[in-house]
Amino acid sequence: MQHLPLKGIRVLEFGGYISAPYASSMLCALGADVVKVEKPGDGEDFRRGADNRSPYFIQYNAGKRSFAVDLKRPEGIEAVKALLPRTDVVLENMRPDKLAALGLGEEECRAQRPDLVYASASGFGNGGPLRNRPAYDTIGQAFGGLYTVLGEAGRPALTGSCLADLITGVTTLTGVLAALVGRAATGGGQRVETSLMEAVSTLTVDAMTQYFDNGHEDPYCGSRHPQAQNFCLKTALGDDIALHLSSSQKFWLALLEAMDRPDLADDPRFTTYDLRMKHYTALVEIVEAEFVTKSSAEWEKRLTEADVPFAPVLTMSGFIEHPQTQWLELVEPEREGLSLLRPPWRFGGIRPERPGKAPRVGEHTLELASEVYDEARVQALLDAGVLFAGA
Repeated sequence: MQHLPLKGIRVLEFGGYISAPYASSMLCALGADVVKVEKPGDGEDFRRGADNRSPYFIQYNAGKRSFAVDLKRPEGIEAVKALLPRTDVVLENMRPDKLAALGLGEEECRAQRPDLVYASASGFGNGGPLRNRPAYDTIGQAFGGLYTVLGEAGRPALTGSCLADLITGVTTLTGVLAALVGRAATGGGQRVETSLMEAVSTLTVDAMTQYFDNGHEDPYCGSRHPQAQNFCLKTALGDDIALHLSSSQKFWLALLEAMDRPDLADDPRFTTYDLRMKHYTALVEIVEAEFVTKSSAEWEKRLTEADVPFAPVLTMSGFIEHPQTQWLELVEPEREGLSLLRPPWRFGGIRPERPGKAPRVGEHTLELASEVYDEARVQALLDAGVLFAGA
């Protein structure tokens, strides 16, 4: 039986694209009832695609309920406020003060539910010189310093994943969970705020620590950690294997065993961790020359037997098909013609399942409005175009 620690918690999400929807999708997987507030008709902009639901929208919104309402109308604002006494968390990633301008800021919402958790994820926070600047994943990664960490010296590199948006979602999720724990202890609500710029700092904290320690950048390392002996090596068939030796001497000796190169143990350039860092360029040339002589299968066998920390450099399909991924049951079988990644935890040995499909625009408007209005009032709001019930 699934353990759903947030069962009974309702979240009202005013979210778009990734950061807030990703945070609320994790809350949904933990058992929360997530109500996605959307504009009538097309709904959230990330719905672009067939049937008004792109693969990205499905991944970040499966299991939620859609409440389609016109927030430009006073009656629409009133309908949202009517839901607030039944709401535990408001979660939004709009520009600062946009909800407040609509009459749904923290104070207005807390007037309806005093112990409300009100969580905001913005681009740069609610103050400062960049407060009103538009921000998306690329902007967050650039401002947060991530591109320079991932790039080679003097050549910042774009990444193939929305790391800033996703880590902002995780950071927002963490804040919401902490606020809910605090509310359980004190009975009081809480304002939770984060931003892309702040969240990305959690990914660059190691590089920042190096800077604080050294007082200068380390451009000579490019994307390699300047204090780690890690390698990404081509094998005989052209695929790649990654190694990480850390500072333990036993892993260096284990690699020499796997390579059949015991002679390197006495090489004065490599006898200690500090010396191997100093002579990293020479060392990597030697290791690269060894690895291109054998297949990845042979290296996996040798490295496993020698207990060297290593991994094949997997593609997305390689990750999905890997036996360890399958054992972890990280991939949910096809739903709506699309497989999904499951939430990254187990409770009592069971991985949480999302409670349903990604909603159509306004799919749950009727049932939610009926919680707070009688049938005649609901119909009048539908007829006036304030509420939208979808197909």
